[in-house]
Amino acid sequence: REVIVAEAFRNAQKIKGEGDAEAARAYNEAFGRDPAFAQFYRSLEAYKASFANKNDVMVVDPSSEFFKTFKGASGR
Repeated sequence: REVIVAEAFRNAQKIKGEGDAEAARAYNEAFGRDPAFAQFYRSLEAYKASFANKNDVMVVDPSSEFFKTFKGASGR
């Protein structure tokens, strides 16, 4: 039982590592082609992390850097 579980865990970790490597390759390719997309994506990830809990509240000045990505090139 222990050998089977250990082998299954090893195989799962290997598959996960291969998936992580493929994801990193895809992100690097996309971010390299379009740096603006990379910045937008990182901003979305930051927003997502900032509101991890339904009860989270944040007070932010709308003119701050936090919302810069959503203003676009015009700055409005």
